[in-house]
Amino acid sequence: MKFMGTTICAVRRGNQVAIAGDGQVTMGESTVFKSTAKKVRRIYNGQVVLGFAGSVADAFTLCERFEEKLTQCGGNLERAAVALAQEWRSDHARKLESMMIVADKNNMLVLSGTGEVMDPDGGVAAIGSGGNYALAAARALVDNTDLSAEDIAVKALEVAASICVYTNDHISVETI
Repeated sequence: MKFMGTTICAVRRGNQVAIAGDGQVTMGESTVFKSTAKKVRRIYNGQVVLGFAGSVADAFTLCERFEEKLTQCGGNLERAAVALAQEWRSDHARKLESMMIVADKNNMLVLSGTGEVMDPDGGVAAIGSGGNYALAAARALVDNTDLSAEDIAVKALEVAASICVYTNDHISVETI
């Protein structure tokens, strides 16, 4: 039985980056195992925030590997992401069923458990089962409001929670 994490949304606006995540962990296809999980955290002495979605065990592995690379690369987010992607691509035996968004004061990246590194358009990214709903809501709010990055990320998660059965409204958020 797989435990899955669900929806994460990141928004960069002005000097602020916010990553918000819901609290639902689903066991299999139909059971809410936990509703208050925290899938957003700070790493590297509080200088980097990340949020993860996907298989819980794989997401933790992905986070740990990224944090190791980040330390090895002296906090350089892009170098750490590329180093991790190169490591994944050389290890063909195991692909991680998870994704994460990482951000520091200058960069935001989406990392996949298959070794992809993506720089999202427009300072907005979302992953997980409710990711498309959160992404659409966040883009609309960025284009049509003066809300802060944190307010947009939270409201986008609220929209996703109202549509996606794998996303709830127990939202945690970290900002830089």
